[in-house]
Amino acid sequence: MLFDFISAALVTLLVTLDPVALAPIFVSLTRGMNAAERRRVSMRACLIAFGILAFFGLGGEVLLRLLGVGLPAFRISGGMLLFWIAFEMVFERRNERKQHTADIAITEDHIRNVAAFPLAIPLMAGPGAITAVILLAGRAYGNIVHLTSLLILIALGIVSCFVVFSAAERVSRWLGVTGNVVLTRLLGVILAGLAVQFIIDGVLALLRAPAA
Repeated sequence: MLFDFISAALVTLLVTLDPVALAPIFVSLTRGMNAAERRRVSMRACLIAFGILAFFGLGGEVLLRLLGVGLPAFRISGGMLLFWIAFEMVFERRNERKQHTADIAITEDHIRNVAAFPLAIPLMAGPGAITAVILLAGRAYGNIVHLTSLLILIALGIVSCFVVFSAAERVSRWLGVTGNVVLTRLLGVILAGLAVQFIIDGVLALLRAPAA
C-alpha cells in the first residue's frame, strides 16, 4: 500500500514539476546574472516552491475552500500573469530600461522577484503541481506515514529542479549572448502557449463544475 502510494506520488510529482523543461526557461529568466546570482535564484525559488507545495499538501484544500477560491480560478489568474511574462520575453520589455552596460546590474530585489515569480510560482509550484499535491494528500487519508512520504517526495522533486538549474548555468555560457537572446524569444512564445493552456484548463474546469 505504501509502496503503491510512493510510486504513484513520485511519478506524478516529476511529471508536474518537469525539471528538464524548466531548465531553458531558467536560463532565459536569469540572463545577465553571474553563476553566484543564478545559484541564489535557484535556491530561493526551490525553497519557495517547496514551502508552497508542502503547505497545499498539508492543508491547502481546506484553506481554498474556506476562502471560496477554486483551483480553476487559480489556473486562470496564474495563466494571465504568466502570459505577461511571456510577452515581456518576446518583445524584450524586461530590458527596455537596461540599454547601457551600466544599467544591467542585477539588484537584490530583481533576484528575489525572479525567484518568487514566475520561477517558484507558477512555473514550479503551479496549478498542476498544486492540484497533484492536493489529490495525493487526499489519497493519504490522514495517514501520517503517507503524508510524511509525500513531503519527502516533494523535497526530492524540488532537489531535482535545483540540480537541473545548476546545469543550466553551463548551457547559458555555451549559448553566448546571441544564443540567449534567440532562446529567450523562442521560449517566450512557448511560455505564452503554456499560459493560454492554463487559462483554457481553468475555464473548462469552471464550465464542467456543477452549478451551486
